[in-house]
Amino acid sequence: MKIWNSYGSEHSANLVIIGKFKDAASAKEAMAIIDKITKFMASADDDHEDAVNFSDDALDFLKTVKFYSVRPAELAQFRYDIKSERKNDQIVITTDELEVSAFLKLLIDKGARVEMYSAHDYPNTNEGR
Repeated sequence: MKIWNSYGSEHSANLVIIGKFKDAASAKEAMAIIDKITKFMASADDDHEDAVNFSDDALDFLKTVKFYSVRPAELAQFRYDIKSERKNDQIVITTDELEVSAFLKLLIDKGARVEMYSAHDYPNTNEGR
């Protein structure tokens, strides 16, 4: 008889990221970029999971959306199960993932003040899953 011991962790961060912009127009522009990158990554041949360099298509695309601070491997984060929505001058992103640096960079690059927390620890905010 064999006994197998294993330890695992589920992705249960229940992470909430709120980007607050100076106005609704700035939030709308940032949301459009998130949507464009998400669509691009969904249709891209390369998932960029462990990428060291950008593909030519990714480089050209990032120039069109003017997002220059992301690293090649961070692009894969736009393939994660992440829900993003705009609420007037805010973008609220919820996910169970902890790898969210690309989203933080994009929000900050586009002028947001960013708050991030686990909705498990702050359940009364009406955000999170």
